[in-house]
Amino acid sequence: MTSQRTLCRDCFTWPPSTSAAPPERCPRCGSRRLVSHPELDRLSIAHIDCDAFYASVEKRDDPSLLDKPVIIGGGRRGVVSAACYVARIYGVRSAMPMFKALAACPHAVVIKPNMAKYAAAGAEVRALMRDVTPLVEPLSIDEAFLDLSGTDRLHGGAPAETLARLTGRIEEKVGVTASIGLSYNKFLAKVASDLDKPRGFFVIGANRIEQFLADRPVSMIWGVGKALYRTLLADGIRTVGDLQGLDERELMRRYGSIGQRLARFSHGQDSRAVEPGSVIKSVSSETTFNDDISATDALRPYLWRLSEEVSDRLKRKALCGWVVTLKLKTADFRSHSRQRRLSSPTQLADRIYRTADSLLEDAVDGRRFRLIGVGVTDLAGDRLADPRDLAEPGLERRHRVETAMDAVRAKLGKTAIMKGRGLRVDTLKQSPSSRLHPEDDTD
Repeated sequence: MTSQRTLCRDCFTWPPSTSAAPPERCPRCGSRRLVSHPELDRLSIAHIDCDAFYASVEKRDDPSLLDKPVIIGGGRRGVVSAACYVARIYGVRSAMPMFKALAACPHAVVIKPNMAKYAAAGAEVRALMRDVTPLVEPLSIDEAFLDLSGTDRLHGGAPAETLARLTGRIEEKVGVTASIGLSYNKFLAKVASDLDKPRGFFVIGANRIEQFLADRPVSMIWGVGKALYRTLLADGIRTVGDLQGLDERELMRRYGSIGQRLARFSHGQDSRAVEPGSVIKSVSSETTFNDDISATDALRPYLWRLSEEVSDRLKRKALCGWVVTLKLKTADFRSHSRQRRLSSPTQLADRIYRTADSLLEDAVDGRRFRLIGVGVTDLAGDRLADPRDLAEPGLERRHRVETAMDAVRAKLGKTAIMKGRGLRVDTLKQSPSSRLHPEDDTD
């Protein structure tokens, strides 16, 4: 029988290894906060995710909210940006329309998002992460991958112990809790962090990994968004085990390049390294014309193609955004930008285009333009993307159309199906510049 390695997350004691069941309490301090796994002292790739981060920051700043259901959002036409665990007991979830959230939990305290405050708290968390390893890859303001390989001697203990101490410092210094996922690659570390929340610590090792994954829903695979998930379900692929029975080449033939990820992740394989960097702050795309353009109708096809490009990048990154920005550069090289905040975050090309087009109508005044660009900022995870909006009944139908188009493109390529509004662009690739803009590093 394989010996268990156990760590106390409160006093950081390692009780003696045993082939029997791990102890229920720490023999030193009596804590029940123990984590056990045969590979616990050998794994070094982690994903740390703060628990109900926005709501936790608000509760930190107002202790009277501690035991109350808290919803971060606002307006009956808005959506829930975040909900504390008390509110989740009543069925409140991120991306839920506010009127439904308040119907489920009418006594909830609703707080308008304060992104500047959350970003400041997130920067404190990242600084503490970077104190233990330079290999920190942020995914958002409150979560990141960490690679602690080779840090045992530096910190005087295995990565698991360093991570337990780190989350303790996050609680003490920032005032929020965090959950840990520990494994041997990024994909599994992120899966693990979702399996034990809040204040959790879940470990996934290499032994019997295919069996561990087989019964999990295919939607757990990072990068399987709403469109691809529906396509997989339609093709009879519901669990990771269904993917395990399919050849990698067959999956790539069906779903394009993401088929390779589906195949490899389903077997617990992920060769991506933890890449230090900053949080993606915006996603944008722009193009420069060979000849200056002044007419709105001539600019619109370019705007549509750029909106599709931004949408595609958001979907691949599992992101959405609240603010759409239009960029124009005149013939004399002066840049002009306009932006609009949406009632709910989006990753749909249709919504990005419609918003940018309304900004374009206000901006075009006879001047000639040499460049046009569109971007989305104030990003969030795609769980918040494009909720049903009773004030915009046509949105759901357009969402279905775009999802169907995404499914066709996933199988047959980007040019397999196109909307008419983009067909007039035959020189879009003349001198394009598409960018993922990182947040300024605060180190």
